[in-house]
Amino acid sequence: MLTQNLGYPRIGSKRQLKKACEAYWAGKIPLNDLQKAAAEIRETNWKLQQQAGLDLIPSNDFSFYDQVLDMAFTVGAIPGRYHEILTELKKPELDLYFAMARGYQKDGLDIIAMEMTKWFDTNYHYIVPEFTKDQQFKLFSTKVLDEFKEAKRLGIHTKPVLLGPVSFLLLGKEKEAGFHRIDLLKALLPVYIDLLKKLESLHADWVQLDEPFLVMDLKDEEKAAVRWAYQEIKKAVPGIKTLLTTYFGALDDNLTLAAGLPICGLHVDLVRNPEQLEAVLEKVPANMSLSLGLVDGRNIWKNDYQASLELINKARAAKQDERLLIGPSCSLLHSPCDLEEESNEHTLSAELKDWLAFARQKTTEITALKVIVEDAGSAKSKALLEENQASIAKKRTSERIHKPAVRKAVEGLTPNHSQRKSAFASRKTIQAEKLYLPDFPTTTIGSFPQTKEVRQWRSQLKKEVLTENQYVDNIKAATQEAIRWQEEVGLDVLVHGEFERNDMVEYFGEKLEGFAFTQYGWVQSYGSRCVKPPIIYGDVSRPKPMTLFWTTFAQSLTDKPVKGMLTGPVTILQWSFVRNDQSRKATCQQIALAIREEVKDLEKSGIQIIQIDEPALREGLPLRHAEWNDYLQWAVECFRISASAVEDSTQIHTHMCYSEFNDIIEHIAAMDADVITIECSRSQMELLDAFAQFNYPNDIGPGVYDIHSPRVPASEEMVTLMQKAQAVVPYRQLWVNPDCGLKTRGWEETKEALGRMVEAARKLRAAITSNVTVS
Repeated sequence: MLTQNLGYPRIGSKRQLKKACEAYWAGKIPLNDLQKAAAEIRETNWKLQQQAGLDLIPSNDFSFYDQVLDMAFTVGAIPGRYHEILTELKKPELDLYFAMARGYQKDGLDIIAMEMTKWFDTNYHYIVPEFTKDQQFKLFSTKVLDEFKEAKRLGIHTKPVLLGPVSFLLLGKEKEAGFHRIDLLKALLPVYIDLLKKLESLHADWVQLDEPFLVMDLKDEEKAAVRWAYQEIKKAVPGIKTLLTTYFGALDDNLTLAAGLPICGLHVDLVRNPEQLEAVLEKVPANMSLSLGLVDGRNIWKNDYQASLELINKARAAKQDERLLIGPSCSLLHSPCDLEEESNEHTLSAELKDWLAFARQKTTEITALKVIVEDAGSAKSKALLEENQASIAKKRTSERIHKPAVRKAVEGLTPNHSQRKSAFASRKTIQAEKLYLPDFPTTTIGSFPQTKEVRQWRSQLKKEVLTENQYVDNIKAATQEAIRWQEEVGLDVLVHGEFERNDMVEYFGEKLEGFAFTQYGWVQSYGSRCVKPPIIYGDVSRPKPMTLFWTTFAQSLTDKPVKGMLTGPVTILQWSFVRNDQSRKATCQQIALAIREEVKDLEKSGIQIIQIDEPALREGLPLRHAEWNDYLQWAVECFRISASAVEDSTQIHTHMCYSEFNDIIEHIAAMDADVITIECSRSQMELLDAFAQFNYPNDIGPGVYDIHSPRVPASEEMVTLMQKAQAVVPYRQLWVNPDCGLKTRGWEETKEALGRMVEAARKLRAAITSNVTVS
């Protein structure tokens, strides 16, 4: 049997890539230093996997920003608006690449970034390729070849990883009418074939082609495209061993298609769907290798060797060992780097640490499974299995996990827990009389810039350089300054700024029971943005209020309403590493009850507007339509449990971003939030179409500028976007706000952008008053 990995985290164990990229963007380091930092990460990753004993080590799994953007760059799918960066300004190619991801606003240019959305059902975001009807492709970037040769110079013969041609097209978006992006396959495939031929000339052996869309519902023409593409690849490059990789679900009705392709190997995810193995073994031809995805690439729990061995032995009974591969379920991109970095018992106890495996440990789990199978009966094999099973047993029986009071509360849930007292139309009248907001009310999504100084205060508190009182005084001063500035600029609904919060999920997890934390458990969310997901290991409860102190303090500083800012139960679930010993629904219900108690305390203390963010609701949607209804029912119910204990006069907001809403719009309406704010600027308000076609009844705040890009749009640009919104949604339902929270931005651009946003709202109000169109 061979062992392999599908991809390794590229951020570095101490987020070296994040720091290097941000320093380069800020002009603090030259391009050579950025390239050097990247090369060091790649070398470290390759050597760690080599030391673990893996047979097939991936290359081209590294990215400066995103692997889908990398593929667009490789095949020359570069929108025309960016060409001037190379042709006129003669900037390095990497500057063009970053401009596509982040926008470009200097050197006399003002270019918006490409859209960004969620990678299947993960919290990773990718840059959405843009396609036109006459789209041309060419081999523009040689990154795939360069990194293969780079590893070879280090003495490591790697397995290049490519996003498959069909999935690449399906992940993109048509930018004009009259064609479907899958029609571009005939123009695209020659570039893939050229790339594969070049890899063959460099003596590449296996090449991994990721086609995750094969675990989704495909149309007949999309299935035909898959069949045609891989037939053409086999004819053109017969010497390359193609490993077609699927993950995040079962092949199901696409199994016959995948098993019938002229490929050398097929990878299946047996973590998300172990039940598919029997059908896969029946369908996969004898001459096709089968890769078993046994080690969980999406979660941090230690592999249960005994459970994996049962699947391996079932596969061995049907296929020869030389036709089997053992690997992770998917790329380890979604795992933290190295558990050995966790040395602080205060954040992660020895007991909990023993239950976990990060990316580095997962590579050793893969090779350990091979040892246990091939050296069955040896002392080493027995020791590996016994140690693993002892750890699994301790977790299963630990008293830290189960809390009878929490279980009883969930069992006591009734339909009344998820119902507001009155319908939205009645609530809106009551809230309008109480809040007295203007047309096009302005607000922000919640967070303000987390400056280096603010982050230092948290660090100094942990190191006991600052006392608790000193830290509180500093945060109070920052909050007071933020409130004063919001009043001066003219925002209608204020926020306290969240200066005390490290992350919108981690912060709440630290205040809830049943959560554990890491020092260095970072994973990439998008670009240089890394998050450190909490670990939900046991039953969840709220021992005391979590946000009450800072929200009521901020409200005491102003007569304008200050929003209470909470993260919703589905998002806390989705953006954590979740326990694997009970259903996700049960865990979400526990979190919902905890948030519900916080909402009740905020209302009792005089907070009139409470925002419960659910940006991950769409993200959690199963990849197969047949499974949607069950998930959406409990996900929406959990949001409503958290939000429904308040009086009609209390206004509930929610926020969603970087998601396609069309297919689930009725469920978003069923959440019954008084106001929903959504990301809309990168799509130029296209995402709002779903709300218009559905005739969404509640209020909407479509984001008018992209906070993930450093560019500051003019107020006229924001007015234009809101006019597009007015064309499809009645103006009395519209709010004006940014796309998302402002935590990652600097104060200078934030103040300028929000000032222009308030100016845009005033122009919109004036136009309504005078019944004219704003120019």
